[in-house]
Amino acid sequence: MTSIASRTAAPDRPARGNWTVRLRERLSRTVPPGQLLPDRQPVYVSSWIYVFGVLTLAALLVVLASGAVLALGGPAWWHTSSTGHFVNSLHLWSVELFFAFMVIHLWGKFFMAAWRGRRALTWITGVLCFVGSIGTAFTGYLSQSNFDSQWISTQAKDGLNSVGVGAWFNVLNPGQMLMWHIALLPFGVGVVVVLHVILVRRHGVVPPIDAEVAEVAETGRTDEEGTS
Repeated sequence: MTSIASRTAAPDRPARGNWTVRLRERLSRTVPPGQLLPDRQPVYVSSWIYVFGVLTLAALLVVLASGAVLALGGPAWWHTSSTGHFVNSLHLWSVELFFAFMVIHLWGKFFMAAWRGRRALTWITGVLCFVGSIGTAFTGYLSQSNFDSQWISTQAKDGLNSVGVGAWFNVLNPGQMLMWHIALLPFGVGVVVVLHVILVRRHGVVPPIDAEVAEVAETGRTDEEGTS
């Protein structure tokens, strides 16, 4: 007769049908242990061109934090309160820095051919982040609830109508644009950013072209052959 403890004890090997086991195994295959939060990087990462990716993420965090505060206060608050003016300015300039860092990061990786070593999807998700951020910034300008936003919306409506998207993306509807700006588009950009960072952690940062040539000359193996 078995005891209750022996009957309730966990088996030595987890059941393959358990969804938590499948998720854990999938995550371990996607980002192997030690690569998610590495404590060491190759020596070439000390170059300034590798800094702008992290600066883009830092600016994005400030954008999200300041945007959350603005959403709590509402348009009347950021137009009438001195604190609201400050947070609104912080949000604006963090967006400006976000785009500046992201463009430098994008062009830097373009000239480094950052899609090498099975990193094509990493490059594609970075481009999608850039495109999605443009749409998010555009709806942000439309949500200013001032003359600037009215002018931008009236100038943009004909162009959007001409390509057939004005029926469901109505730039003359400030409430709709505000919801796109604070809910839909940031969520989409955030998902792509997380995927981009996971891919960077999985494949590692792309080495400079000359460093890759030196590695091939020394080991006889390309970066693509060494990347799983």
